[in-house]
Amino acid sequence: MNSSADESTTCARGGWSADFATRPSNPPIYQTTAFDLEGLEQLDAVSSGEQHGYIYTRDGNPNHAAFAADVAALERADSGAVMASGMAAISAILLSHLKTGDHVMAARVLYGRTWQLLADLQRAFGIEVSFFDANDLNDVRSAIRPATKLCVVESISNPLVEVIDLPAIAELLGEIPVVVDNTFATPCLFRPLEYGAKLVFHSASKYLNGHGDVMLGVVAGERVALTKTRRVAALYGFNAQPFECWLASRGMRTLPLRMRRVSESAQQVAEFLAQHSAVSRVFYPGLKTHPSHQLAQRFLPQGFGGMLSFELKSGVSGVRPVFQALAHTLPFSPTLADARTTISYPAGTSHKFLSAEERRTYGISDALIRVSIGLEEPTDLIRELDASLRLQH
Repeated sequence: MNSSADESTTCARGGWSADFATRPSNPPIYQTTAFDLEGLEQLDAVSSGEQHGYIYTRDGNPNHAAFAADVAALERADSGAVMASGMAAISAILLSHLKTGDHVMAARVLYGRTWQLLADLQRAFGIEVSFFDANDLNDVRSAIRPATKLCVVESISNPLVEVIDLPAIAELLGEIPVVVDNTFATPCLFRPLEYGAKLVFHSASKYLNGHGDVMLGVVAGERVALTKTRRVAALYGFNAQPFECWLASRGMRTLPLRMRRVSESAQQVAEFLAQHSAVSRVFYPGLKTHPSHQLAQRFLPQGFGGMLSFELKSGVSGVRPVFQALAHTLPFSPTLADARTTISYPAGTSHKFLSAEERRTYGISDALIRVSIGLEEPTDLIRELDASLRLQH
Protein backbone atom coordinates (compact mmCIF):
# COMPACT_ATOMS: atom_id res chain seq x y z
CA MET A 1 0.00 0.00 0.00
CA ASN A 2 1.17 3.53 -0.72
CA SER A 3 2.84 4.79 2.47
CA SER A 4 1.76 8.34 1.67
CA ALA A 5 -1.95 7.46 1.75
CA ASP A 6 -4.21 9.25 4.19
CA GLU A 7 -4.74 7.56 7.58
CA SER A 8 -8.42 6.96 6.84
CA THR A 9 -7.54 5.29 3.55
CA THR A 10 -4.86 3.17 5.22
CA CYS A 11 -7.29 2.01 7.94
CA ALA A 12 -10.17 1.36 5.55
CA ARG A 13 -8.03 -0.81 3.28
CA GLY A 14 -5.98 -2.55 5.98
CA GLY A 15 -5.86 -6.09 7.28
CA TRP A 16 -4.08 -7.60 4.30
CA SER A 17 -0.67 -9.14 3.85
CA ALA A 18 1.04 -11.21 1.21
CA ASP A 19 -0.15 -14.81 0.99
CA PHE A 20 1.77 -17.24 3.17
CA ALA A 21 4.28 -19.34 1.24
CA THR A 22 3.37 -22.42 3.29
CA ARG A 23 0.00 -24.00 4.01
CA PRO A 24 -1.38 -23.42 7.53
CA SER A 25 -1.78 -26.53 9.68
CA ASN A 26 -5.40 -25.56 10.37
CA PRO A 27 -7.85 -24.20 7.81
CA PRO A 28 -8.45 -20.45 8.04
CA ILE A 29 -11.78 -18.84 8.89
CA TYR A 30 -13.23 -16.96 5.94
CA GLN A 31 -15.03 -14.41 8.08
CA THR A 32 -16.23 -12.27 5.21
CA THR A 33 -19.57 -11.06 3.91
CA ALA A 34 -18.53 -11.15 0.26
CA PHE A 35 -15.64 -12.00 -2.06
CA ASP A 36 -13.87 -9.59 -4.37
CA LEU A 37 -14.19 -10.41 -8.06
CA GLU A 38 -11.86 -9.45 -10.88
CA GLY A 39 -14.71 -8.26 -13.06
CA LEU A 40 -18.04 -9.13 -14.67
CA GLU A 41 -16.52 -12.04 -16.57
CA GLN A 42 -15.51 -13.75 -13.33
CA LEU A 43 -18.91 -12.97 -11.81
CA ASP A 44 -20.61 -14.76 -14.70
CA ALA A 45 -18.18 -17.69 -14.56
CA VAL A 46 -18.60 -18.24 -10.82
CA SER A 47 -22.38 -17.75 -10.96
CA SER A 48 -22.74 -20.33 -13.72
CA GLY A 49 -20.42 -22.82 -12.04
CA GLU A 50 -17.93 -22.64 -14.89
CA GLN A 51 -15.31 -21.41 -12.43
CA HIS A 52 -15.03 -22.46 -8.81
CA GLY A 53 -15.37 -19.56 -6.43
CA TYR A 54 -17.58 -17.59 -4.10
CA ILE A 55 -19.53 -14.35 -4.35
CA TYR A 56 -21.58 -13.78 -1.21
CA THR A 57 -21.44 -15.75 2.04
CA ARG A 58 -25.20 -16.18 2.19
CA ASP A 59 -24.83 -18.28 -0.98
CA GLY A 60 -21.58 -19.99 -0.12
CA ASN A 61 -18.29 -19.76 1.73
CA PRO A 62 -15.18 -21.99 1.91
CA ASN A 63 -15.92 -22.89 5.54
CA HIS A 64 -19.46 -23.90 4.54
CA ALA A 65 -18.08 -26.09 1.78
CA ALA A 66 -15.43 -27.72 3.96
CA PHE A 67 -17.83 -28.78 6.71
CA ALA A 68 -20.57 -29.87 4.29
CA ALA A 69 -18.09 -31.96 2.31
CA ASP A 70 -16.85 -33.72 5.45
CA VAL A 71 -20.39 -34.59 6.57
CA ALA A 72 -21.30 -35.75 3.06
CA ALA A 73 -18.24 -38.02 3.02
CA LEU A 74 -19.19 -39.53 6.38
CA GLU A 75 -22.80 -40.07 5.27
CA ARG A 76 -21.64 -41.52 1.91
CA ALA A 77 -23.60 -38.76 0.16
CA ASP A 78 -23.09 -37.03 -3.18
CA SER A 79 -23.24 -33.57 -1.67
CA GLY A 80 -23.92 -31.54 1.46
CA ALA A 81 -25.21 -28.12 2.46
CA VAL A 82 -24.98 -26.21 5.73
CA MET A 83 -27.72 -24.13 7.38
CA ALA A 84 -28.00 -21.86 10.39
CA SER A 85 -29.49 -24.63 12.60
CA GLY A 86 -31.04 -28.06 12.51
CA MET A 87 -34.46 -26.40 12.22
CA ALA A 88 -33.20 -24.36 9.25
CA ALA A 89 -32.07 -27.62 7.66
CA ILE A 90 -35.45 -29.37 7.94
CA SER A 91 -37.24 -26.14 6.97
CA ALA A 92 -35.17 -25.87 3.79
CA ILE A 93 -35.90 -29.52 2.94
CA LEU A 94 -39.65 -29.14 3.44
CA LEU A 95 -39.92 -25.83 1.59
CA SER A 96 -37.93 -27.15 -1.36
CA HIS A 97 -40.00 -30.33 -1.74
CA LEU A 98 -43.56 -29.36 -0.82
CA LYS A 99 -46.25 -27.01 -2.04
CA THR A 100 -49.86 -26.30 -1.09
CA GLY A 101 -51.97 -29.45 -1.46
CA ASP A 102 -49.07 -31.85 -1.04
CA HIS A 103 -49.02 -34.39 1.77
CA VAL A 104 -46.12 -35.16 4.10
CA MET A 105 -46.09 -38.07 6.51
CA ALA A 106 -43.96 -38.15 9.62
CA ALA A 107 -43.16 -40.42 12.52
CA ARG A 108 -45.28 -39.43 15.49
CA VAL A 109 -42.32 -39.50 17.92
CA LEU A 110 -40.10 -36.68 16.67
CA TYR A 111 -38.21 -33.75 18.09
CA GLY A 112 -40.97 -31.44 19.30
CA ARG A 113 -39.94 -28.49 17.16
CA THR A 114 -40.05 -30.65 14.02
CA TRP A 115 -43.56 -31.69 15.00
CA GLN A 116 -44.46 -28.03 15.56
CA LEU A 117 -42.99 -26.99 12.20
CA LEU A 118 -45.06 -29.58 10.36
CA ALA A 119 -48.20 -28.45 12.16
CA ASP A 120 -47.42 -24.83 11.25
CA LEU A 121 -46.91 -25.70 7.57
CA GLN A 122 -50.29 -27.41 7.59
CA ARG A 123 -52.02 -24.43 9.15
CA ALA A 124 -50.29 -21.65 7.21
CA PHE A 125 -49.58 -23.17 3.80
CA GLY A 126 -52.19 -25.87 3.28
CA ILE A 127 -49.70 -28.73 3.31
CA GLU A 128 -51.39 -31.87 4.61
CA VAL A 129 -49.59 -33.67 7.43
CA SER A 130 -50.24 -37.04 9.02
CA PHE A 131 -48.31 -38.85 11.74
CA PHE A 132 -47.70 -42.59 11.94
CA ASP A 133 -46.26 -45.10 14.37
CA ALA A 134 -42.82 -45.88 12.96
CA ASN A 135 -42.83 -49.17 14.88
CA ASP A 136 -45.94 -50.38 13.03
CA LEU A 137 -45.42 -51.01 9.32
CA ASN A 138 -49.17 -51.36 8.80
CA ASP A 139 -49.58 -47.87 10.22
CA VAL A 140 -46.86 -46.64 7.88
CA ARG A 141 -48.65 -48.18 4.91
CA SER A 142 -51.98 -46.67 5.98
CA ALA A 143 -50.46 -43.18 6.13
CA ILE A 144 -49.50 -43.15 2.44
CA ARG A 145 -51.75 -41.06 0.19
CA PRO A 146 -51.74 -40.26 -3.54
CA ALA A 147 -50.51 -36.74 -2.69
CA THR A 148 -47.68 -37.92 -0.40
CA LYS A 149 -44.46 -36.21 -1.47
CA LEU A 150 -42.20 -36.73 1.53
CA CYS A 151 -41.71 -38.83 4.68
CA VAL A 152 -39.83 -37.55 7.75
CA VAL A 153 -38.38 -39.88 10.38
CA GLU A 154 -35.57 -40.01 12.95
CA SER A 155 -32.99 -42.80 12.89
CA ILE A 156 -33.10 -42.81 16.71
CA SER A 157 -36.15 -41.00 18.04
CA ASN A 158 -36.22 -38.11 20.48
CA PRO A 159 -36.82 -38.70 23.41
CA LEU A 160 -37.73 -42.42 23.47
CA VAL A 161 -34.60 -43.49 21.54
CA GLU A 162 -36.52 -45.89 19.32
CA VAL A 163 -34.65 -47.31 16.34
CA ILE A 164 -36.61 -47.49 13.10
CA ASP A 165 -36.56 -50.22 10.46
CA LEU A 166 -35.57 -47.79 7.74
CA PRO A 167 -35.17 -50.34 4.90
CA ALA A 168 -38.69 -51.66 5.50
CA ILE A 169 -40.17 -48.16 5.60
CA ALA A 170 -38.29 -47.09 2.46
CA GLU A 171 -39.50 -50.19 0.64
CA LEU A 172 -43.12 -49.47 1.56
CA LEU A 173 -42.79 -45.87 0.35
CA GLY A 174 -41.24 -46.75 -2.99
CA GLU A 175 -40.51 -43.54 -4.90
CA ILE A 176 -41.61 -41.28 -2.04
CA PRO A 177 -38.42 -39.67 -0.65
CA VAL A 178 -37.53 -40.50 2.95
CA VAL A 179 -35.84 -37.74 4.97
CA VAL A 180 -34.00 -38.87 8.11
CA ASP A 181 -32.92 -36.82 11.10
CA ASN A 182 -29.69 -38.58 12.03
CA THR A 183 -28.70 -36.28 14.90
CA PHE A 184 -28.79 -38.89 17.68
CA ALA A 185 -26.96 -41.61 15.74
CA THR A 186 -24.47 -39.63 13.63
CA PRO A 187 -22.89 -41.33 10.60
CA CYS A 188 -20.45 -43.04 12.97
CA LEU A 189 -23.26 -45.31 14.15
CA PHE A 190 -25.75 -45.28 11.26
CA ARG A 191 -25.84 -44.03 7.66
CA PRO A 192 -29.45 -43.68 6.47
CA LEU A 193 -28.60 -43.18 2.80
CA GLU A 194 -27.31 -46.75 2.70
CA TYR A 195 -30.74 -47.99 3.82
CA GLY A 196 -33.03 -46.17 1.41
CA ALA A 197 -33.16 -42.55 2.60
CA LYS A 198 -32.90 -39.77 0.03
CA LEU A 199 -31.80 -36.97 2.36
CA VAL A 200 -30.30 -36.94 5.84
CA PHE A 201 -29.99 -33.95 8.11
CA HIS A 202 -28.43 -33.11 11.47
CA SER A 203 -28.59 -30.50 14.12
CA ALA A 204 -24.83 -30.08 13.88
CA SER A 205 -25.01 -28.14 17.14
CA LYS A 206 -25.14 -31.57 18.76
CA TYR A 207 -22.76 -34.50 18.23
CA LEU A 208 -21.09 -33.36 15.01
CA ASN A 209 -19.69 -30.34 16.85
CA GLY A 210 -19.85 -31.94 20.28
CA HIS A 211 -18.85 -29.01 22.48
CA GLY A 212 -22.05 -27.05 23.08
CA ASP A 213 -20.83 -23.84 21.43
CA VAL A 214 -22.28 -23.92 17.90
CA MET A 215 -25.71 -23.35 16.31
CA LEU A 216 -25.62 -25.15 12.97
CA GLY A 217 -27.47 -27.57 10.70
CA VAL A 218 -26.40 -29.69 7.75
CA VAL A 219 -28.11 -31.69 5.00
CA ALA A 220 -26.55 -34.46 2.91
CA GLY A 221 -27.85 -36.54 0.05
CA GLU A 222 -28.36 -36.70 -3.70
CA ARG A 223 -26.84 -33.80 -5.60
CA VAL A 224 -30.05 -32.89 -7.47
CA ALA A 225 -32.16 -32.81 -4.32
CA LEU A 226 -29.47 -30.79 -2.51
CA THR A 227 -29.40 -28.21 -5.31
CA LYS A 228 -33.06 -27.37 -4.64
CA THR A 229 -32.58 -27.34 -0.88
CA ARG A 230 -29.47 -25.17 -1.09
CA ARG A 231 -31.28 -22.65 -3.32
CA VAL A 232 -34.19 -22.36 -0.88
CA ALA A 233 -31.81 -21.97 2.05
CA ALA A 234 -30.05 -19.06 0.35
CA LEU A 235 -33.33 -17.47 -0.72
CA TYR A 236 -34.86 -17.62 2.77
CA GLY A 237 -31.66 -16.60 4.51
CA PHE A 238 -31.01 -19.89 6.31
CA ASN A 239 -27.28 -19.46 5.77
CA ALA A 240 -24.74 -20.58 8.35
CA GLN A 241 -21.90 -18.48 9.70
CA PRO A 242 -18.30 -19.27 8.65
CA PHE A 243 -17.02 -19.33 12.24
CA GLU A 244 -19.72 -21.81 13.28
CA CYS A 245 -18.71 -24.10 10.42
CA TRP A 246 -15.05 -23.79 11.35
CA LEU A 247 -15.84 -24.74 14.96
CA ALA A 248 -17.95 -27.70 13.84
CA SER A 249 -15.18 -28.89 11.52
CA ARG A 250 -12.79 -28.77 14.45
CA GLY A 251 -15.21 -30.61 16.72
CA MET A 252 -15.88 -33.33 14.18
CA ARG A 253 -12.24 -34.45 14.24
CA THR A 254 -12.98 -36.34 17.45
CA LEU A 255 -16.48 -37.54 16.51
CA PRO A 256 -15.69 -41.29 16.21
CA LEU A 257 -13.86 -41.27 19.54
CA ARG A 258 -16.68 -39.38 21.26
CA MET A 259 -19.43 -41.62 19.89
CA ARG A 260 -17.59 -44.73 21.01
CA ARG A 261 -17.12 -43.28 24.49
CA VAL A 262 -20.69 -42.05 25.01
CA SER A 263 -22.11 -45.35 23.72
CA GLU A 264 -20.05 -47.35 26.20
CA SER A 265 -20.91 -45.03 29.08
CA ALA A 266 -24.61 -44.83 28.23
CA GLN A 267 -24.85 -48.62 28.26
CA GLN A 268 -23.42 -48.73 31.79
CA VAL A 269 -25.67 -45.93 33.03
CA ALA A 270 -28.76 -47.49 31.43
CA GLU A 271 -28.05 -50.85 33.05
CA PHE A 272 -27.65 -49.14 36.42
CA LEU A 273 -30.91 -47.19 36.06
CA ALA A 274 -32.79 -50.28 34.91
CA GLN A 275 -32.26 -51.93 38.30
CA HIS A 276 -32.76 -48.84 40.44
CA SER A 277 -35.72 -48.95 42.83
CA ALA A 278 -36.70 -45.33 42.08
CA VAL A 279 -36.94 -45.91 38.32
CA SER A 280 -39.95 -47.49 36.67
CA ARG A 281 -38.67 -47.68 33.10
CA VAL A 282 -35.51 -46.98 31.10
CA PHE A 283 -35.45 -46.17 27.39
CA TYR A 284 -32.16 -47.20 25.80
CA PRO A 285 -31.80 -49.43 22.71
CA GLY A 286 -28.86 -51.25 24.24
CA LEU A 287 -31.15 -52.80 26.85
CA LYS A 288 -32.86 -56.10 26.02
CA THR A 289 -36.07 -54.67 27.50
CA HIS A 290 -36.20 -51.82 24.95
CA PRO A 291 -38.72 -52.44 22.13
CA SER A 292 -36.10 -51.52 19.53
CA HIS A 293 -33.31 -53.69 20.91
CA GLN A 294 -33.32 -56.21 18.06
CA LEU A 295 -33.40 -53.45 15.43
CA ALA A 296 -30.61 -51.67 17.27
CA GLN A 297 -28.44 -54.78 17.20
CA ARG A 298 -29.07 -55.02 13.47
CA PHE A 299 -28.52 -51.38 12.50
CA LEU A 300 -26.21 -50.02 15.21
CA PRO A 301 -23.36 -52.54 15.50
CA GLN A 302 -20.87 -49.80 16.45
CA GLY A 303 -22.83 -48.67 19.50
CA PHE A 304 -26.25 -47.53 20.62
CA GLY A 305 -25.46 -43.85 21.17
CA GLY A 306 -25.25 -41.54 24.14
CA MET A 307 -28.93 -40.67 24.63
CA LEU A 308 -31.25 -42.35 27.13
CA SER A 309 -34.42 -41.52 29.03
CA PHE A 310 -35.99 -42.88 32.20
CA GLU A 311 -39.24 -42.54 34.12
CA LEU A 312 -39.51 -42.02 37.86
CA LYS A 313 -41.72 -44.29 39.94
CA SER A 314 -42.72 -41.26 41.99
CA GLY A 315 -44.22 -39.62 38.90
CA VAL A 316 -44.03 -35.96 37.97
CA SER A 317 -43.67 -34.91 41.63
CA GLY A 318 -40.22 -36.45 41.74
CA VAL A 319 -38.83 -34.60 38.73
CA ARG A 320 -38.03 -31.30 40.42
CA PRO A 321 -36.06 -32.82 43.35
CA VAL A 322 -33.92 -34.83 40.92
CA PHE A 323 -33.12 -31.75 38.85
CA GLN A 324 -32.32 -29.74 41.97
CA ALA A 325 -30.05 -32.45 43.36
CA LEU A 326 -28.12 -32.68 40.07
CA ALA A 327 -27.91 -28.94 39.37
CA HIS A 328 -24.20 -28.67 40.15
CA THR A 329 -23.07 -31.95 38.57
CA LEU A 330 -25.41 -32.99 35.74
CA PRO A 331 -27.07 -29.67 34.89
CA PHE A 332 -30.47 -29.17 33.30
CA SER A 333 -29.83 -28.00 29.74
CA PRO A 334 -32.44 -27.92 26.95
CA THR A 335 -29.99 -29.32 24.41
CA LEU A 336 -27.80 -32.40 24.10
CA ALA A 337 -24.49 -33.90 22.98
CA ASP A 338 -22.16 -31.57 24.84
CA ALA A 339 -18.83 -32.93 26.09
CA ARG A 340 -20.41 -32.90 29.58
CA THR A 341 -23.45 -34.91 30.65
CA THR A 342 -26.70 -32.95 30.85
CA ILE A 343 -30.31 -33.76 31.65
CA SER A 344 -33.51 -32.40 30.18
CA TYR A 345 -37.25 -32.59 30.67
CA PRO A 346 -39.03 -33.36 27.37
CA ALA A 347 -42.51 -32.47 28.61
CA GLY A 348 -41.31 -28.97 29.47
CA THR A 349 -38.77 -28.32 26.70
CA SER A 350 -38.49 -30.23 23.41
CA HIS A 351 -42.07 -31.55 23.49
CA LYS A 352 -43.93 -28.84 25.39
CA PHE A 353 -45.62 -27.84 22.12
CA LEU A 354 -47.62 -31.07 22.14
CA SER A 355 -50.71 -31.30 24.28
CA ALA A 356 -50.59 -33.46 27.41
CA GLU A 357 -52.89 -35.95 25.69
CA GLU A 358 -50.64 -36.13 22.61
CA ARG A 359 -47.58 -36.72 24.76
CA ARG A 360 -49.35 -39.51 26.62
CA THR A 361 -50.45 -41.08 23.33
CA TYR A 362 -46.88 -41.02 22.04
CA GLY A 363 -45.47 -42.46 25.27
CA ILE A 364 -43.81 -39.28 26.55
CA SER A 365 -44.80 -39.14 30.20
CA ASP A 366 -44.55 -36.16 32.52
CA ALA A 367 -42.21 -38.25 34.70
CA LEU A 368 -39.72 -38.75 31.85
CA ILE A 369 -36.16 -37.41 32.21
CA ARG A 370 -33.78 -37.41 29.24
CA VAL A 371 -30.05 -37.84 29.75
CA SER A 372 -27.34 -36.86 27.28
CA ILE A 373 -24.27 -38.82 28.31
CA GLY A 374 -20.98 -36.95 28.04
CA LEU A 375 -17.31 -37.82 28.32
CA GLU A 376 -17.07 -38.17 32.10
CA GLU A 377 -16.11 -41.36 33.89
CA PRO A 378 -19.31 -43.47 33.95
CA THR A 379 -18.81 -44.52 37.56
CA ASP A 380 -19.00 -40.83 38.52
CA LEU A 381 -22.23 -40.42 36.57
CA ILE A 382 -23.75 -43.47 38.25
CA ARG A 383 -22.77 -42.22 41.70
CA GLU A 384 -24.29 -38.78 41.05
CA LEU A 385 -27.50 -40.19 39.60
CA ASP A 386 -27.83 -42.64 42.46
CA ALA A 387 -27.47 -39.86 45.03
CA SER A 388 -30.26 -37.84 43.38
CA LEU A 389 -32.59 -40.82 43.00
CA ARG A 390 -32.22 -41.84 46.64
CA LEU A 391 -34.14 -38.64 47.47
CA GLN A 392 -37.21 -40.35 45.97
CA HIS A 393 -37.49 -42.68 48.98
